[in-house]
Amino acid sequence: MSDNLQLLLVEDDIDLATAIIDYLELEDIQCDHAANGAVGLNLIEANQYDVVVLDLNLPKMSGLEVCERIRSQGIDVPILMLTARDTLDDKLVGFSKGADDYLIKPFVME
Repeated sequence: MSDNLQLLLVEDDIDLATAIIDYLELEDIQCDHAANGAVGLNLIEANQYDVVVLDLNLPKMSGLEVCERIRSQGIDVPILMLTARDTLDDKLVGFSKGADDYLIKPFVME
């Protein structure tokens, strides 16, 4: 991985966020973090990221709302939804809001 890769993690579970950030740093991936949807949206609007990892159940603004808002602005950064919601309907809603992929919690880091 290139050390120029910029990732935004929007996750309110601080323990999980810390573990993900630590792992990404081992892979030389620069990672910004937001603990709620509103801050995540602000960071996405202000910076250019190569990928956004976005939880769905967030304080202040849901991940679905963040995703929908940035897509409506024409921001086409790849978005990986990270959530415990695991039904087909949940995934279809995520994709309809603009997600590119969907990762179910819990997951194995490797």
